[in-house]
Amino acid sequence: MYRNQRLNEDIMRELCAIIRTVKDPRVSSLISVVKVDVTNDLSYATCYVSAFEGADKTAESVKGLKSAAGYIRRELGRCLKLRHVPELIFKADSSIEHSAHINKMLNDVRPEGGYSDDEESEEE
Repeated sequence: MYRNQRLNEDIMRELCAIIRTVKDPRVSSLISVVKVDVTNDLSYATCYVSAFEGADKTAESVKGLKSAAGYIRRELGRCLKLRHVPELIFKADSSIEHSAHINKMLNDVRPEGGYSDDEESEEE
């Protein structure tokens, strides 16, 4: 259990660096790896990615990542020095877009005379 969690974090960290080196024009430069789930037998790793530009750019980036999966898997094996590198499955995730939408709604609800971060720090 602990090994899987550690491996999830290691793969996520290394994927962020490797994705920056992918030369496919479909892959957005503002893409982020949100979560990685490795199966118990370490044969598959589901990688949830999200782009800041929106859901359509995320879907396009996932297509580019799927075509570059062999390169990414090879580089991941070099970085992590695993005996068996899991097969990568990329899925689009809209959590960044969703959180930005919630943040915008909260800012719209804030009253005009409400507090801001600057006022709060002056009171301390």
